Amino acid sequence: MVKVANLGSSFSAGPGIHPLINTAASRSANNFAHLVAKRLDADLTDLSVSGATLLNIIDTPQVANGHTFQPQIQGLPEDADIALVLGGGNDMSYVGGLFMEHTWILKALSLVNRVRGVAPLEIPKPADEDEVVRRFEKVLDAVHAKAPKARVIVIEYLTLLGPDTKPGIDVPFDAERLKHHQAIAAKLQKATSKAVESRSDWCEQIPMAELSQVHAIGSAEPWVFGCSMMDRLTGKAWYHPNAEGMKAVAEVLYERIKKDRSGMSKI
Repeated sequence: MVKVANLGSSFSAGPGIHPLINTAASRSANNFAHLVAKRLDADLTDLSVSGATLLNIIDTPQVANGHTFQPQIQGLPEDADIALVLGGGNDMSYVGGLFMEHTWILKALSLVNRVRGVAPLEIPKPADEDEVVRRFEKVLDAVHAKAPKARVIVIEYLTLLGPDTKPGIDVPFDAERLKHHQAIAAKLQKATSKAVESRSDWCEQIPMAELSQVHAIGSAEPWVFGCSMMDRLTGKAWYHPNAEGMKAVAEVLYERIKKDRSGMSKI
């Protein structure tokens, strides 16, 4: 049986997509790793945790929803055939920066925290592109060292703000801020590519950012949740992949894995 491992952040875990199989990690049974593993009839080890940084994958424990998760690399099976990796967005405060545009939410959270006596919400200082490259390289090398026969597949973040996203309508900020957040997404994609390019013998990249350009917030068929009040009230995870987005990633992954001759004997 093929053994698949999944390491990454919320874009991998699938918050807001039912059913959740680990509420502390906000991990869905219908994230792309589970969908692919089901089609391959594979044994899946899903280590993804919403909010994870690359540091949480490699060497730093993560506290989420009252639970402490050890670095994800510790759970990686040494005999994994395929290792899926997605990360870097939280290192750059990509989605966190988008949430900062919703000032009314931040004010409400601040008020609630004061009433509850909880420390104010702190947004970590974003790492720059070079630092994200270094962290990503360290993650990939560690995955390869622990599971040397695994094909490492790096999945890019789905595009959130695309050509159909209308500033002030689909998102609560103007065109200038839209370009700002798109630039951060471009830096994240560039950092990801830099980390992968010198490791092509055993590592490859899935270009989901490009493939999802026409499926961003405001498009006719979005692969990501929007940021409306209705989305919030219905439990959808703002600025994250929706069920259709997870299915799209899973389909691309499945087709790529089928073409990987090194895995054909087992798939």
